[in-house]
Amino acid sequence: MVAISFIALTVGIFMLMTWLYKRSGISFLFPILTSTIVLIVLLALAHIPYDTYMEGGKFINWLLGPAVVAMAYPLYTQWDTIMKNRKIILSCVGVAMLAGMLTVLLMAWIMKLEDAVMLSYLPKSITSPVALQISAMIGGIPQFTVFFVIVAGIVGAICGPLCYRLFNIDTPVSRGVSMGSASHGIGVSKLTEYGEQTLSIGSVSMTLSAILGAVLCPFVAWLLF
Repeated sequence: MVAISFIALTVGIFMLMTWLYKRSGISFLFPILTSTIVLIVLLALAHIPYDTYMEGGKFINWLLGPAVVAMAYPLYTQWDTIMKNRKIILSCVGVAMLAGMLTVLLMAWIMKLEDAVMLSYLPKSITSPVALQISAMIGGIPQFTVFFVIVAGIVGAICGPLCYRLFNIDTPVSRGVSMGSASHGIGVSKLTEYGEQTLSIGSVSMTLSAILGAVLCPFVAWLLF
């Protein structure tokens, strides 16, 4: 009964935040962000331990796997478009991955972060399951990496549309590659608002970023540390 209650609470809050987001049109009310904040506040006020919440939350967490697999459908339907733009997608994902790691190293140097924190920050633009493995392998702190990955995803999902407008980014390829290679699953979920073609390219970019990051991050860590 406890598990069902927390599942219902989570789904209910997410549906409410989704309605509020669609009604207001304000990007900062992105449902993943607002739902998370509301849930944290409610659990804190009610003094409900995380482990207790996860009795129901683990079932929602389990759905992450099927949700990722479901992204294969738009890949299938948009396969011709993806293959037509494969060189652009591959090159842009590579540039985005290198740029992301360089900015991390620059910020870490400016802020004088410890090596372990810097290494935890390095795979921030890679989807969580892969980023955690990379972080542990190169000497980072996986718990920190989770935080950095979530922040990268939410910031991308909120600020991405603003960048699209400011810089007149209006093609499915440019939108999909930029979001998928910088903000992984959270950012890609935002692309559902831009059509199936954009979503497909975002999914491909996210996958390629994970593959490329699994090779580049350990190499950069070995080279610099």
